[in-house]
Amino acid sequence: MTFEDSQEWTRAQDAADPLLPLRQEFLFPESSPLYFAGHSLGLQPRRAREYVLQELDDWARLGVEGHFAARNPWVSYHELLTASTARMVGALPHEVVVMNTLTVNLHLLLVSFYQPRSGKHRLLMERGAFPSDRYAAVSHARFRGFADAVLESDEPLRDLSERDDVALALIGNVNYVTGRAWDMRALVRAAHAKGARIGFDLAHGAGNLLLALHDDGPDFAAWCNYKYLNAGPGGLGGVFIHERHADATLPRFEGWWGHDKARRFEMGPSFTAIRGAEAWQLSNPPILPLAALRASMELFDQAGMPALRRKGDRLTGYLDWLLRRRGIEVLTPAQRGSMLTVRFRKAGLVAELAKRGAAVDLRPPDVVRITPAPLYTSFEDVRRLSALIGELHDG
Repeated sequence: MTFEDSQEWTRAQDAADPLLPLRQEFLFPESSPLYFAGHSLGLQPRRAREYVLQELDDWARLGVEGHFAARNPWVSYHELLTASTARMVGALPHEVVVMNTLTVNLHLLLVSFYQPRSGKHRLLMERGAFPSDRYAAVSHARFRGFADAVLESDEPLRDLSERDDVALALIGNVNYVTGRAWDMRALVRAAHAKGARIGFDLAHGAGNLLLALHDDGPDFAAWCNYKYLNAGPGGLGGVFIHERHADATLPRFEGWWGHDKARRFEMGPSFTAIRGAEAWQLSNPPILPLAALRASMELFDQAGMPALRRKGDRLTGYLDWLLRRRGIEVLTPAQRGSMLTVRFRKAGLVAELAKRGAAVDLRPPDVVRITPAPLYTSFEDVRRLSALIGELHDG
């Protein structure tokens, strides 16, 4: 695609963008009208307030009866998000569930999928993985009696192809610092060819990349919904468990919300698992965070991930082109989603951007993450941010 550094060009792109009306469905902070931090916390959908207030109203009106008599009964509220979540990550409905938060879900999944034994005990991760993922992995290895099991790899595909001692690979499909996206299908094939299981942290992939979890075939995946998916601070996470494990007798921590729905309120002594990912649920979910997330997922359904990824590629490509023209070092490779990681040589530039209404994300001392989220970012936003960076960088 040919780019131009002009207001006329960006206005023409925005005028031709079928997704631009979705921008009006979000609330921009007064202090940051140029918002490029959606990789850290997405903007609030306008409908989130309405949906949360509806549940507060039903709680006031109905009390405990709201579990079955609310306009959206609470006992099944999480199911309102199942179909849209499945579409967003390329899964079958019974392969996904919205529950808990990311690291909690990773712990639950490691219980089931990390089963080390002598000679096949390694838990492989990419080097530079998100620290919480590493903390979880190391704690599980230590708990199982294999304190040295975690292997950090610069080239996970090569190590999975060559090593026979890997029991499980846990890979962040988009690195949280560099923005590099891994080839998930190739990693899955390599792991399974060696008899290893494999799961992905999709914190920077869900709602960002075009995913096909069912077809690519990882054993599991987990993600947070508050970044690209705009669920709000500390919002609930998501889980994928491949269909081949839907009826498996895997080791699992159990709770009543994963129990057979038809018999859940009989309060019997024995656990009967729901078929699929819902079996990993422990407790009844918090309704207010689900309501906020539902407001965002409706917008993802309205846009569709293929269209969002096409626009995201164009926005990110334009940002990359503009920044390089202004002498900014771009660290993110071509295999990426919508986040660009750059290096600012000039101290204090991020703080100066904030004073001028632009939100980006500093990783000290000089690494900066910038995301043109396609649901609410315009081409004109990208041009304005780039011009501001160039002015401050050169000034």
